[in-house]
Amino acid sequence: MLSLYVHIPFCRTRCVYCDFYLVTRQDLLEPFFQALLVETEARLSRFKGRSVKAIHFGGGTPSLFPVSYLSRWLELVHACCTFTPDVEITLEANPEDLGGGRMFELHAAGINRLSIGVQSFNQRKLAALGRSHTREQGLQAARTAGDLFQSVSVDLICAVPDETRDEWASDLRDTVTLQLPHVSVYMLSVEPKTRLHRSVSRGDVTVPGEDVQATLYEDALGTLAGSGYQHYEVSNFSVDGHHSRYNLACWMREPYLGFGPSAHSFIVDGGAEIRQANVSLLSRYMADPQNAATFYEVLSENERFLEQVFLTLRINRGLDIGFLRKGNKLGHCIADKIEELRASGLVFEEGGKLFLTSKGFLFADHIAGELVSD
Repeated sequence: MLSLYVHIPFCRTRCVYCDFYLVTRQDLLEPFFQALLVETEARLSRFKGRSVKAIHFGGGTPSLFPVSYLSRWLELVHACCTFTPDVEITLEANPEDLGGGRMFELHAAGINRLSIGVQSFNQRKLAALGRSHTREQGLQAARTAGDLFQSVSVDLICAVPDETRDEWASDLRDTVTLQLPHVSVYMLSVEPKTRLHRSVSRGDVTVPGEDVQATLYEDALGTLAGSGYQHYEVSNFSVDGHHSRYNLACWMREPYLGFGPSAHSFIVDGGAEIRQANVSLLSRYMADPQNAATFYEVLSENERFLEQVFLTLRINRGLDIGFLRKGNKLGHCIADKIEELRASGLVFEEGGKLFLTSKGFLFADHIAGELVSD
């Protein structure tokens, strides 16, 4: 089965922390959509008749996309592929785009899961992040979506400049009170070439240090676990049956196709595993959408092994220790490495598998690196 991703690279403005590929010229929405149809039809011809279990509209701000465009694209895909009876169709959305009858239109178009970029319910934090919606807009969007859609997720960001532990606790309380089935928690990352990076470099703002970040993350683990959420991936929490099927498919290395500028794909073709990425420039994408891919790599056996280790440790399903030993260059030293990590409270063993502890989730990529290199 396939999962599909569509990158809709449009935003009204760029947030201070964002380094994703996007443009703010909304006059290009229509020509982009025409190019997207061309790319989709050309690429899906190879996968005619395949089953699709998850579709994710990401960005950018997909909630800026006209609902008629979303409907037409879904119809095109449905003409080529079969949707599973429980197909998950997710749209990322900003609260300010969900007023009026917009949610009902999205629901009627086939969207059955909303991922709402709330980021915070605190007005000071929203201003620090450069978000344009208000606390009340965030709360109202989440409440209305929870009543209408099959599944709803909210994104939260912690470690915002000058954030206090009390502010974060308030965000978590507001989130738990909403009783939504999925929550994503991200620590603010200061990425190069962003406005936030320039502000931090000049000393205009200060972001919390690693110790504070760890405390805020652990506060989220405790609050959400105490409210019935399962911590199924480093940044993601859900109640039973409400994990993100698209994201989980990516972490489990299941095939997915990405459409639009900068979108990535993972294709399994016979015995080959292929990673592919589209051009990260809208003008070039629109000029030749049938040949949008500019990166193509067939994974070696060692690259497959490394991906399996890094991605499996991110999800709470356990890394098979026999598999780890078989493909590892550390040889007999792997047992000593696992014992070091266990003694540090970062991992534990159960049923022949290696799991991260709550503390270990903070260092998932570091731990994976320790397990595959000397």
